[in-house]
Amino acid sequence: MSVVGVRKTMQILQNVLIEASDGKVSLITTNLDLGVRCSVKAEVSEEGSITLPVRELGSIVRQLAGMEVSVECTEGNRATISTRGSLFHIMGIESKEFPPLPALDKLNQYDLSRVELTQMLKNVSYAQSVNEERYMLRGVFFSFADDKLTLVATDGRRLAVTEREMTVSKDSGGEFILPASTVSELMKMPPLGDMVKVSFNERQVAFEMKISDVGNDASDEEKAAGKGFVDSIYLVSKVVEGRYPNYKQVIPAEVFEKSEVERELLQECITRAALVSDEKVTLSIKSGELEITGQSTLGDSRETMGIDYEGDEVTVSFNPGFACDPLKALTKDKVILEFRDEISPGIFRTDAPKDDDQISFLCVIMPIRTD
Repeated sequence: MSVVGVRKTMQILQNVLIEASDGKVSLITTNLDLGVRCSVKAEVSEEGSITLPVRELGSIVRQLAGMEVSVECTEGNRATISTRGSLFHIMGIESKEFPPLPALDKLNQYDLSRVELTQMLKNVSYAQSVNEERYMLRGVFFSFADDKLTLVATDGRRLAVTEREMTVSKDSGGEFILPASTVSELMKMPPLGDMVKVSFNERQVAFEMKISDVGNDASDEEKAAGKGFVDSIYLVSKVVEGRYPNYKQVIPAEVFEKSEVERELLQECITRAALVSDEKVTLSIKSGELEITGQSTLGDSRETMGIDYEGDEVTVSFNPGFACDPLKALTKDKVILEFRDEISPGIFRTDAPKDDDQISFLCVIMPIRTD
């Protein structure tokens, strides 16, 4: 219920719409840019609807977790919530004042794996811009074209791209920019279904995940998350207006030196080297060894790790946060480093798609000049 309005002129946007019918209760929230709907099982003795303040209702529900709750609405938009000796009265607002979620028409539609969609968003979301003036970069670019799905994010100092091959017909392709706030909510989608249907037009995009039956072989997390949910979880959002910049021209075309390294070990070494220098770490790549150093007025640090490399010695400096972000997001054991000199961008990429992993990844990071 984190999708609520902040406009004090529309108090009802700070409420959740609750609709009871046909053995379920549907919950809907919106801030007019983004809306979410889900449903849970319920014993409905009388159909009806009301809106209640999200903040207060959420606090009550968290304290009553695991208990069966009875909700009764009376005239005057007053709700009574009771269970095991606890009793709450909350004033709501009439449901007919709640703005409906938009209906999408003239849609392009695709079915995506929930696990793969979530991983692809993690692969690039950290590179979204936070600059208010560069609004087109404040989100993740989705492209359905050339028989693949491509997700892109950049803030001008780094570029993250991830792709997954899929069937895209020439007349059904398309693209959109998903706002950062929607990206955040989509990544929180609980593991309650295998597939997510993506529907979009020029102005809006919707993601719908059908709730799967939770089997005996499901994890404890999946069983806990799926308790009570029915039908689907539906998220609909406006897209960022405008045309996304040509990101392909940022990807270096020339041949770089390269080495495949242990991802987690590299992340740990960069993190430790940055303990005395959070602005810059320097990578020195030489035969059989990668040296990572940090230096500031406080002191200096040095980390080394063995690598498979026999090329020329290269030294390049990066923002340690920028270097660690893709390493944290990825799940593969190894990552390929590509580099040329201290003034050229560095590239972090994963191996080409394989049978057990169809997602490819590339991150271009601009270097920090060494004085």
